[in-house]
Amino acid sequence: MKQKIVMKVQLKSEKCRTKALKIAAVAKGVSKVSIEVEKEHVEVIGDGVDAVDLAKSLKKKLGYATIVSVEEVKKPDDAKPVVPIEWTPSYIHYPVHYDGYYLW
Repeated sequence: MKQKIVMKVQLKSEKCRTKALKIAAVAKGVSKVSIEVEKEHVEVIGDGVDAVDLAKSLKKKLGYATIVSVEEVKKPDDAKPVVPIEWTPSYIHYPVHYDGYYLW
């Protein structure tokens, strides 16, 4: 199950930002890491990532880290329903009859 973890960290400088990125990237099962500098949020997306363990690691190295949210990442359901194509056959078979009898 892929999950998205958003954590608030204290990013004072470029060095702190680099540390946070390295710590989040090394975490087990992480597939994508992004940092929003203006909001001071670290966003981690991965399969089987332990949010508490990641928060402890960030707190140990940076001094402050809290978990903002943990949510499941779902694949977009863009599958459109299949609509059958309506068409009429070009050949319609009508039996020919003479004098009330069908000829085959």
